[in-house]
Amino acid sequence: MEATNKYIRFDWAVKRMLRDKANFAVLEGLITVLLGRKITIVEILESEGNQETATDKFNRVDIKAKEENGEIIIVEVQLTRQLYYLQRMLYGVSKAITEHIQIGNKYDKVKKVYSINILYFDLGKGTDYLYHGKTIFTGVHTGDHLEVNTKEANEIRMCVPEDVFPEYYIIRVNEFNDVATTPIEEWLDYLKNNRISDTTTTPGLREARERLLYLQMTDKERHAYDAHMDDIMVQNDVLDTAKMEGREEGREEGRAEGRAEGRAEGRAEGRAEGLAEGRAKATLSNAKSLKVNGVPIETIAVSLGLTIEEVEAL
Repeated sequence: MEATNKYIRFDWAVKRMLRDKANFAVLEGLITVLLGRKITIVEILESEGNQETATDKFNRVDIKAKEENGEIIIVEVQLTRQLYYLQRMLYGVSKAITEHIQIGNKYDKVKKVYSINILYFDLGKGTDYLYHGKTIFTGVHTGDHLEVNTKEANEIRMCVPEDVFPEYYIIRVNEFNDVATTPIEEWLDYLKNNRISDTTTTPGLREARERLLYLQMTDKERHAYDAHMDDIMVQNDVLDTAKMEGREEGREEGRAEGRAEGRAEGRAEGRAEGLAEGRAKATLSNAKSLKVNGVPIETIAVSLGLTIEEVEAL
């Protein structure tokens, strides 16, 4: 039986609620399910997601936590398409490593970082909703996996590179098929459809059912949350409309110019050139409109297939 309660979206919870120690259990549950081991968060660290800006509705939401063994976990929610997303994942992890080690510290103070990325856009080619990446050193000629000597608690022991190097998880929410039979699938059902089963025993979701209820918010909190939801819908509508109008204007101009040029240079060639020019004009027109309305340049560029330089020049 599915719960009929209205739950707060996860991106809003990350931004406004999960930094509270009383709600750590929700975040701990998601990470526990992904990593396959019990996670206990001891501290929420400063991150870009802590900051409020005028264009907050277009930005990613992230939270950076330290677990009891000192390892760092970054959880990021990205609602809109982003250029160079893999590079940004790498930058975020690198920044977390350098921010949490002091100059002069020994290298054994470097802590492992986990990067969990919850994406609501099409990152690229791939059919799964969950991808996991880690570093393994493989012998070029032998195919064996490298193990190295390290010192821990005054003893020399063997470790593998994946014990030290960052690990990455990419959750492609839109690829989930809405069938939830495992703990990670139940989490995906919540992330995609905002649903939590009445009978769930999945770590984190049990707590979410109690603590992320819309009706438990104050009037002020509900007003802010509803405004956030409206902003997301408007943003998505603006981007979808721009794409649709760009395609339609491109078709119309392409047909007109194609017919005119076709009489002089040949129908096939004229249609192709007219269509291309029409699409280009429509795309630039829509990009200019989005820019005026405050949509970030990177989002415009990715959505309409332009370069950042072309958008900046408008």
